[in-house]
Amino acid sequence: MSMDLFRQLLEAQRIAQADLLRRRGVVGVAIGYRNYKEQVTDQLAMAVLVEKKKPVEALSAEDLIPPDVNGARTDVVETGRLEALTINPRDRFRPNIPAGVSIGHYMVTAGTLGGIVFDRNTGEPLILSNNHVLANSNEAEIGDAILQPGPTDHGVRPDDVVAKLHRFEMLRFFSDSDQGPSPPTTTPPLFPPGGCDIAELFVSVGNALSKLSGSSKRLATVRAPKAQIGSVPIYANRVDAALARPINPMLFQQSIAEIGRPNGAKLAQLGMPIRKQGRTTGYTEGTVTLMNATVDVSYSENLQARFAGQVIATPISQGGDSGALVIEGDSLKVVGLLFAGSRRATIFTPIQTVLDVMEVDL
Repeated sequence: MSMDLFRQLLEAQRIAQADLLRRRGVVGVAIGYRNYKEQVTDQLAMAVLVEKKKPVEALSAEDLIPPDVNGARTDVVETGRLEALTINPRDRFRPNIPAGVSIGHYMVTAGTLGGIVFDRNTGEPLILSNNHVLANSNEAEIGDAILQPGPTDHGVRPDDVVAKLHRFEMLRFFSDSDQGPSPPTTTPPLFPPGGCDIAELFVSVGNALSKLSGSSKRLATVRAPKAQIGSVPIYANRVDAALARPINPMLFQQSIAEIGRPNGAKLAQLGMPIRKQGRTTGYTEGTVTLMNATVDVSYSENLQARFAGQVIATPISQGGDSGALVIEGDSLKVVGLLFAGSRRATIFTPIQTVLDVMEVDL
């Protein structure tokens, strides 16, 4: 390639670009090798990108692209309508299913496919999300159907069955009337239409709750921790997590839609910028605000679960984003698994805790 000619074309483009872009149907101007009868030549030219090529007689004199502009040869290239390539995370994805989109047990509404992880003992690829997304808050059975998209996003059996429930960490619930922290004996009510609701944050009582920088405000109402109900201590959960076995692992991408493929785990830190891709709110960004939080999370009208060792961030999620992986803002490191929130906060579990409890790796 002649650098002198390339520079000449760049100067010609600079002078002519505004005029060319005003012409009907023109969507871009660039420099490249000229095409002749659908074959790329070795001749440099100014490429005028058009939505659709038309016969000369169908164009007005003002819209016609001249063969030469400011001494630079032109080449008309049809590109079609140029659109931002965004996805709707509630769609049905085939044959390539990215992380960060709608998924769910056939008896829930919908949550988010967090990502593909690998069993530490077998190396088998598995789908990671929340218990309340894949295991219906303890009420599922191993082998149950997992749909993509989730039921509320029109996923149906058998057409949208993409995985089977493999294993899950049991959630320990409590209520004011409980005699102890045993799992419920009846199925908690399904979350409202529009997605497997992020469990609503009721209380945030951290072992070392830090104040927001420059402010004494808290992200959630704080009240005295309930160490026990009656004489029975409340069990502190570590994770809300479950795994599903893909029916066809080749359908699943390791990349997260709009973000990319994670390349490792990292410990969250106060002030760390974070981001996530979820079923409901898509791609959002935020900041870690509180660490080592103990929180009581509501799963239904009268059913709660306590979690210890959690991370709280600015509100970057809504119902249906449960199960999303939380990624560091300026890298592809995974820092957590999102599972709960409110209008003022998002809560996630440190990713290393999730990986260790579920015995998987990224």
